[in-house]
Amino acid sequence: MLALRLARVVRPTGASIRHLTWSHPARLYSSVDKVNLPKAPSKEELKTPVPDELLEEVKVLENTPLEPVDPEKATIDLKTQFQAAREAELAAMTLPERFVYSLPKSMIPYARLMRMEKPVGTWLLFNPGVWSIGMAAYMSHAAVAPTLYTLSLFGIGAFIMRSAGCTINDILDRKLDAQVARTFDRPIAAGDVSVKQAVAFLGAQCAAGLGILMLLPMNCWWLGALSMPFVMTYPLFKRFTYYPQAILSLCFTWAALLGPPAMGVWCWPVMLSLWGSNFLWCMVYDTIYAHQDKVFDVEAGIKSTALAWGDNSKSIMTVLTLGQLGLLFGAGVYADMGPGFYSAFTWVSYRLGKMIKTVDLDDPVDCGKHFRSNINTGHIMSAGILADWGMRLAGFY
Repeated sequence: MLALRLARVVRPTGASIRHLTWSHPARLYSSVDKVNLPKAPSKEELKTPVPDELLEEVKVLENTPLEPVDPEKATIDLKTQFQAAREAELAAMTLPERFVYSLPKSMIPYARLMRMEKPVGTWLLFNPGVWSIGMAAYMSHAAVAPTLYTLSLFGIGAFIMRSAGCTINDILDRKLDAQVARTFDRPIAAGDVSVKQAVAFLGAQCAAGLGILMLLPMNCWWLGALSMPFVMTYPLFKRFTYYPQAILSLCFTWAALLGPPAMGVWCWPVMLSLWGSNFLWCMVYDTIYAHQDKVFDVEAGIKSTALAWGDNSKSIMTVLTLGQLGLLFGAGVYADMGPGFYSAFTWVSYRLGKMIKTVDLDDPVDCGKHFRSNINTGHIMSAGILADWGMRLAGFY
């Protein structure tokens, strides 16, 4: 027998599966909704013969009365379906995402505000610091303990300041975020965190960042403080200039300037070369990142280098990458780095060239993948620099 079983339910809308709360639907029915069921056609109206049994069955279903269903049973069935979907979603989560969504419910919006489930930004902020600290440690024959201590401070500082930057960004961009597919569910735009709560949270983040800065040598304080105006105002630049990536690059590369002084080394040729290299690198990978949203950015009135450069993006990024590599090589020469640096430099050069050649700037998923690849690119350079430092401590050169 032909079976048609339709359930009309009031389903939750506008919420992620992980945030659903369940209540009894206002109206639950089984069987066929007679409003939507077409009338059984006559044989004359059909071009293809239909068995008499099927026509009779459709007529029976037309006249089947609507029968109320037990709300408890129907709700359980619906919850089962969504539970299966949620389990599939959990299976696809990364380790940081699993950690965030295992937190108490009240903490999840703040963890998401900090982008704890997306640590790529923290790594990209931390790597320039590792490069500069490692090179300074190599130049000064620094011992293990003070070098690891400084690296740990920069790591914690990168996490705190990146999360503070995200909070600032979400406060200022809450209306724009609501218009972009990738960002509409961010905590403030989605209403999970109020602006007042976010501002209070930002105050705590800035206090923690200041605490980390105070643990560095005193002559680093003024240099670290100079970055704060850029951190606080970066989100505003996308409203009136096509180069907000330049401001973001200033923020994300400041550790390259701060690392050597934190190790007691003031060598401006190395510091400026390393900073300039990281600045151009950030311009490239953040332009790739901006290409993810370019369709929505046009509609929302958001400006970026992705829109400014358009079809010329790859050519411009190639020129910037050549400049990046030239400055990085110069920093290595100034610091008299060893084989570890130049081996990593060769590998990094290959990865950056391949990234620009293969990225599909019209595919948001591919842009995201190549953007994230810069984490490992940074790690490779960090490993080469730290290897040189370790070899020098061991007396090899």
